[in-house]
Amino acid sequence: MLRALTADYRAAGFDLLERLAVVSPDAMAAFADTRPDVSGVVLLATCNRFEAYLDVDGDAAGAADALVEQAAAAAGVEPAALRSALTEREGEQVPGHLFAVSSGLESLVVGEAEIAGQVSRALESARRAGTTTSDLERLFQRASRTSSTVQNRTRVGFAGRSIVRLALDLAETRLGDWSAIRVLLIGTGTYAGATLAALRERGVTEVGVYSPSGRALRFARREGVTAIATEDLPGRLAAADVVIACSIATTPILDAARLGRARAAAGATGRQLVIDLGLPRNINPDVVDVPGVDLLDLETISLHAPLPELQATDEAREIIAEAVAEFRADQQAAAVTPAVVAFRAHVLGLVEAEIERLRRRGELTPATERAMRHLASVLVHTPSTRARAFAAAGEGDRFTDALATVFGIEAAAAAGEADTELAG
Repeated sequence: MLRALTADYRAAGFDLLERLAVVSPDAMAAFADTRPDVSGVVLLATCNRFEAYLDVDGDAAGAADALVEQAAAAAGVEPAALRSALTEREGEQVPGHLFAVSSGLESLVVGEAEIAGQVSRALESARRAGTTTSDLERLFQRASRTSSTVQNRTRVGFAGRSIVRLALDLAETRLGDWSAIRVLLIGTGTYAGATLAALRERGVTEVGVYSPSGRALRFARREGVTAIATEDLPGRLAAADVVIACSIATTPILDAARLGRARAAAGATGRQLVIDLGLPRNINPDVVDVPGVDLLDLETISLHAPLPELQATDEAREIIAEAVAEFRADQQAAAVTPAVVAFRAHVLGLVEAEIERLRRRGELTPATERAMRHLASVLVHTPSTRARAFAAAGEGDRFTDALATVFGIEAAAAAGEADTELAG
């Protein structure tokens, strides 16, 4: 059974993810060696996420708890802190999540291309560590193919950048000359960098940056803008003509009460535009209750100016849903493969024994051998086709039970051979 333990920048935060970066595929291999119920594990660890994909034979909950303990010890964090940041997935949730991750739909900037390579390298690392299984191989190989399809058939790779530029295009109708506009940028991630580049293209020169997580100074030095300290934030909030929020914060950073106090303290009465590019929201929609304040958020952007890029994620989700269905069908077919292999080996073994018997007696002719081998193929064909049909209907057990009842064939004996064929 496939199971996934996942944590990303939204649930774990960058500090925890940075500490988890020391967890290696070799550490996961050591974990798997201590758990007879864990057949394999693939680790996907980046600056934005920590994800472990398990192939579990028995106690899934026990395996998950053990992995948390192992990873927490390696990273030097409290197991409870890691556990609270993790989401557990099983069944169809596992391929659905990984395919979305590999396609860039779960990234800080939607559609980023780097993650697809990271997913492929995660599988390669697990192979070197000896912790893959046929199911994990199929899962990650399908994820790579799905991400390629999404990139080739949709414009999801342009979605993040397009949203930033579209937001500024809409804002321009309310602002006029960008060169005279004072901007307060909240956030220091990739979206913030894209926003700053788009602002400079429009001639903006006065930009202050504030980071709820304390990264403003490093960003400001790198980008040549002004870092805003927490104690200076109210004054800069009041003075800004435009406030743009694109932080990874999971709760609103700014609301009507905070913005209203800042403007009142500074005696600000001019028009102010607040742009919320956060998902989830960085700005509480109640800021529109503050006199003089307008809000432009992702919902408004999509409503008033639907571009193909903004629908790209919907198209990508449809592709992913199709891929999940295909993966499920592959898994069901794989479930009966040992039985098909066992039946084929049984029939061919009987035929080979009879051919050898005739050869010893001097009664074997080329025509007889050809006829017997052809008969074996005919005998194997229909049951094999029926087995796959049963598997597609979720009734693969009917075939394996029939083999055991009629021929006394135990399909599990051929499982290792089947895994080798599928992995190849």
